[in-house]
Amino acid sequence: MQSSVRRAPKQGLPADGLLRRRHRGRPSPPQELAIGRDAEEKAWLADVCILGGGPFQMAARLGNLDVIRCLVEELGFDVNAGSQDGMTALANAAMDERIDVMGYLLDHGADPNKQDNLGFVPLQCAAKKGRDEAAKLLLSRGASVDIAPHDLTPLHFAAGYGMTGVMKVLLEHHADPNKVSDAGRTPLTETLYATRSGLPESLSLECVKLLVEAGTDVSSANTETPLVIATSYGLTDCVKYLLKAGADPNIPHINCGAMPIELAATIGKRQLVELLFPLTSPIRTVPNWTVEGIIAHAKRPSKSTVKHDKNTKVQLKSFCEKAIKRRDYHGASLFYTEAIELDPTDATLYSNRSLCHLQTAEAEKALHDANTCIKLRPEWIKGYYRKGAALMLLEDYKEACDAFMAGLQLDPGNAEMEKALREAVQEMKKDHLARKGLKRSD
Repeated sequence: MQSSVRRAPKQGLPADGLLRRRHRGRPSPPQELAIGRDAEEKAWLADVCILGGGPFQMAARLGNLDVIRCLVEELGFDVNAGSQDGMTALANAAMDERIDVMGYLLDHGADPNKQDNLGFVPLQCAAKKGRDEAAKLLLSRGASVDIAPHDLTPLHFAAGYGMTGVMKVLLEHHADPNKVSDAGRTPLTETLYATRSGLPESLSLECVKLLVEAGTDVSSANTETPLVIATSYGLTDCVKYLLKAGADPNIPHINCGAMPIELAATIGKRQLVELLFPLTSPIRTVPNWTVEGIIAHAKRPSKSTVKHDKNTKVQLKSFCEKAIKRRDYHGASLFYTEAIELDPTDATLYSNRSLCHLQTAEAEKALHDANTCIKLRPEWIKGYYRKGAALMLLEDYKEACDAFMAGLQLDPGNAEMEKALREAVQEMKKDHLARKGLKRSD
């Protein structure tokens, strides 16, 4: 049985020097290995991991074509091999739009539709990062425009991140603007939902316009209609454009049954109520069918509100679980946000959204949710664990130690918390020594 322990590099072959370019005509470290000086070092090179990626994938992301050529032609690296996280060299090159490297890899048999361990493909990576030229090259070399192994198509990704340039490329290649994900989202609803996680409305509106021009269904009701979402989030300009494009204002919220005009009144958006009023059919339960009457009616609590909220919360939690299962932490955080709006006193929702923010490296947001979780349930250990993890990401190791210690006081002997505390203490010591060394050098 083969050992799973990685061989350490021999002295003089540091991992961070593997990807250097040729210097004054001298061969790079990978080229030196290719000469055949040391078979053991060749084997190590194929197995080494640098920040989650192998030298082949890292060279692709850095755009180092010399090293790529050497690894393929002289060391026989597989152009479709994945790194530790499964990402291929082609996907890495696409993320930073290394066109020359991408061309070389595709010429040597790289599969533009190969999935990584999480189910992503190079075109999705290019779409998420807004790499227009990379997307064009991939599509010209056989990438599937509507591929969705991770549930979301490249167009979903581009729309969700406001990457209008890539959206244009994808739509020019006949991407389906009405493709529905497992969670019932289209690219149109994806870009509207994204405003809740920071996408500016102006950018979302640009995406909406591109999709409408491409023939998207502005009244699609797989979950919520685009108009329901835009109204719920107070996106005035998007609501105006959707109405102009023919969106139906008489399709209610899928769970609570409220019409867009009622949602606008509930969140206090008078301008939206005025926009929707001429196009909305009178609602039987609203006795005074005027703008003032609708706003006044919205302030009265409905007998069925609690029941609807509970049902909606259960459904949202189901969507969250599915999103996390496929590691779509960005999507899950959006669902958790909606659930929190229904029940802002549920500490588990903040804890879970904090986890999503940690997975997407949004440390400040993760810390804020962890603190809210602790405030709501100060006796629950999970909040302190999330807080400590967020502080570790922020490199505030002392505060992280304090958070983990507070958790241990609630549950002495908790193995997970003890391990986290040990790691925080080690990092704090390293940080202290590094700072001490800097002061001495000064």
